[in-house]
Amino acid sequence: QVQLVESGGGLVQPGGSLRLSCVASGFSFSSSGMRWYRQAPGKERELVAAISSVGGKTTYADSMKGRFTISRDNAKNTVYLQMNSLKDEDTGVYYCHARGDGYVYWGQGTQVTVSS
Repeated sequence: QVQLVESGGGLVQPGGSLRLSCVASGFSFSSSGMRWYRQAPGKERELVAAISSVGGKTTYADSMKGRFTISRDNAKNTVYLQMNSLKDEDTGVYYCHARGDGYVYWGQGTQVTVSS
């Protein structure tokens, strides 16, 4: 059974930090490109960051560069998103995404709320 289970969301003040985790099971995590997406209230889902399966190459949406860091631990089947200097506009549901040869999987999402 394929699962992507996100955790680490919550309420944080502007300028604060959160670390999201996504634990994968049921498929070849090490062979999968991993991404984090987010969906803010009333907006479309958008790509936050991506990390490749080979070499761990990372890419970020422009508004996250320098604040967010995506990483992966293939031994733990886990992808992380370290979020620093959080802003009100970072509020939303953050989704873990896996893509491989012939498959795409999504997690259920974890809520991040940035508010004073």
